[in-house]
Amino acid sequence: MQILTILTTLLASVSALPNRYPAPTPSDIIAIRQSTGTEITAANIISIDPATATCDDAPAPDECRTAAQAAPYVAISFLNFGITTFGEQAALVALMLYESGDFKYAQNHFPGVPGQGTRNMQSPAYNLQYANYLATVCTNCGITSAQVQQASDPTALLALVNTDEWSFGSAAWYLATQCGHVRDGLAAGTQDGWQAYLQCVGTSPDDKRNALWSAAMALGQW
Repeated sequence: MQILTILTTLLASVSALPNRYPAPTPSDIIAIRQSTGTEITAANIISIDPATATCDDAPAPDECRTAAQAAPYVAISFLNFGITTFGEQAALVALMLYESGDFKYAQNHFPGVPGQGTRNMQSPAYNLQYANYLATVCTNCGITSAQVQQASDPTALLALVNTDEWSFGSAAWYLATQCGHVRDGLAAGTQDGWQAYLQCVGTSPDDKRNALWSAAMALGQW
């Protein structure tokens, strides 16, 4: 299986990401669980945020993903970027749920910043870094340096990284490449660690953010 043959390399170094993954199969997810302990399920996500159970009446239907649709890609993102501790994973899930409005959105609608998006709701500047990263270190991610250079505006650039595999991968990439100094605190599951992470992503805690993080941490494991 492809995931197992490249697992050691992936976990050894974030920069070793070698291939684009297709939509993961159930057997792929079993392999992830057995090898890394990073299997997050739809039931886990729904427990944290019940609004993710359905996309019925979603305001942006093309952008909405249910927990069942999202969970495999979230699990793959942990594997891709070496996010192995539960505390880190829980924080990433909480952040994505908040920023994407319960996985209902993949781009900024309020107030509508052009080019801001992914499930991490990254700014265009970070989307450019993300696209360049994938084009540079990944041999088959579906993103080339030429495509990045040819992206005519922030919206075109966002389209490159807003496929499901990379949209749900953005939070893990950001933690691994931009916020390495807060990872120990997240792994420890402390309030201080959570607040340091929010500061690193350029935001601050509020009641909803804290509630999502607390609900994720309360699970203890996936």
